[in-house]
Amino acid sequence: MKERLTRLKIIRKLIKTYRIESQEALLGYLTREGFEVTQATLSRDLKLLKVGKVSDGHNGYVYTLPGEEDRQESELSLAQDFMRGYISIECSGNIAVIKTYSGYADVVAQSIDSMGMDEVLGTIAGGDNCVFACLREGVTGDQFLDALKLKVPELDE
Repeated sequence: MKERLTRLKIIRKLIKTYRIESQEALLGYLTREGFEVTQATLSRDLKLLKVGKVSDGHNGYVYTLPGEEDRQESELSLAQDFMRGYISIECSGNIAVIKTYSGYADVVAQSIDSMGMDEVLGTIAGGDNCVFACLREGVTGDQFLDALKLKVPELDE
């Protein structure tokens, strides 16, 4: 199966290129592009991309992507969410342990997941104040921190 980030790029391209009115139509385009995706996965992808539906001026609605300003605002919001809860980061092997203020583990994990970092396979939020980020094979802790600093310039690790 192709990578999620590749799929997200293809979804963006399809929405920009075609007049897509439904998830079923989008699933058809994705199938032609070589992706086997469930409706639930597509729904999560559309939410992550902040895809909306706008009136086509007739009697229907079509999918649309947020504008560049919305994307920049979203990235700023993710960085702020991360910084609001983050305390420290330590890495061991392909695991990054992010300590958070009490009650912020979910927010920090969600912000990392939403940043779409190639270096991260996924995160697990602890019950209250810890996030585990599983790094891709071959990605070092330093590489992860460098990539995170690009997304969150205020990070001082």
